[in-house]
Amino acid sequence: MAEESGQEKTEDPTPKRIREAREKGDVPRSKELATTLVLMTAVASVFVFGAQLADKMLGIMESNFVLDRQSVFDTNKMLAHFESSSWDALLGVAGIFSIIMVAAFIGPIALGGWNFSGKSLAPKGSRISPLAGIKRMFSLKALVELFKAIAKFSLVGGFAILILWNIRSEILALATFEARPAIKEAIDIVVWVFMALSAVLILIAAVDVPYQIYEYTEKMKMTLQEVKDELKNTEGKPEVKGRIRQLQREIAQRQMMKSVPEADVVITNPTHYAVALKYDGEGRGAPVLVAKGVDFLAFKIREVAEEHDVPVLSAPPLARAIYNSTEIEEEIPSGLYMAVAQVLAYVFQLKRYKERQAEKPTDIKVDSLPIPEEFKDSDL
Repeated sequence: MAEESGQEKTEDPTPKRIREAREKGDVPRSKELATTLVLMTAVASVFVFGAQLADKMLGIMESNFVLDRQSVFDTNKMLAHFESSSWDALLGVAGIFSIIMVAAFIGPIALGGWNFSGKSLAPKGSRISPLAGIKRMFSLKALVELFKAIAKFSLVGGFAILILWNIRSEILALATFEARPAIKEAIDIVVWVFMALSAVLILIAAVDVPYQIYEYTEKMKMTLQEVKDELKNTEGKPEVKGRIRQLQREIAQRQMMKSVPEADVVITNPTHYAVALKYDGEGRGAPVLVAKGVDFLAFKIREVAEEHDVPVLSAPPLARAIYNSTEIEEEIPSGLYMAVAQVLAYVFQLKRYKERQAEKPTDIKVDSLPIPEEFKDSDL
């Protein structure tokens, strides 16, 4: 894609790109790290179970090399010896093999984590294509792998020769030992040589892991156009998003209009703004804004309020102050408590008057409502 468009891959991969790559089984892996972990674990397991392995080996040698004449010519006893020796050998290596098996499972997923992908198992023509195979053989990745193989062989081989040369006298001295001390000494030599050779691979893994991460990141990078296309496909085209937002607003407005009949008062501008307030006299909270709107929406709020006998009061400064400072389903700010309290007191007294339970209240002076300067609209 990048080569066809002529753009360079300069952008970091998006989470969607990485997620899709993992679904296809494309994750960073380091064979050198896996090999090193397995070998170092094997060394540690030999340290733990080495004595047990030595005892089992010695027992096998004693039981098979110290035989009487009758056992040698008795096929049944020879089969019993073989079965017993096999079982002892299995017990001797069981602990070591168990730990190595766990390391062999953890090692490959140490970099990149656990990832199972059915897509990576699907057959692909490129895997059996001679042309694709030739390209892989002469690719940069193949060249790097060749260099790593040569470096690994040189390091391990060089260290092996150096170590064996330095301990040649200890190895030759094993021929003069008795069986029991010879086995113990041989196992010690093997363990230390094995550990030294495994430690060499740490150097290779320390270089390979950062390289694999770097190579994977570079491979996953995207062009600027790819990022834009993904963003467009993820969030949708602008006209589609605009239509979705319009539908969301319409749904919110319909829900808001259902709350107007439950309001205690609607305060207007008188024509351009309208806010509907509800107050729970038994609760401890402040009045809540249940609906607000301008122009046509304000007209609909007033219309619904009049249909359901909700008092409508014209108080332009207060209506605009509430509209600009409060969102739907929020309590009014504390700075407007006094002004709204006077409006609600007038409305509740007017309601009682209509029910012939009180005298007619004095008309409220909307211009003298206590509205702090920070809530006043500069256009008024």
